[in-house]
Amino acid sequence: MPEISRFFGIIIRMYYRDHVPPHFHAHYGEYQAEITIETFEILKGKLPNRGRAWIGVGVGCASSR
Repeated sequence: MPEISRFFGIIIRMYYRDHVPPHFHAHYGEYQAEITIETFEILKGKLPNRGRAWIGVGVGCASSR
């Protein structure tokens, strides 16, 4: 799976032509989750609160470039 970004210990990956809705896979230590791109809602898996907070910050920074 291609790695899109890595920040604060979180690895963001995406599959080409993965199932809908559009989402990314976040890996943070022992945790993994599938998160929607549009709303950042967790579709599957778990992330600790700190990981969820950093994803919003990291993705927001990346999209503002």
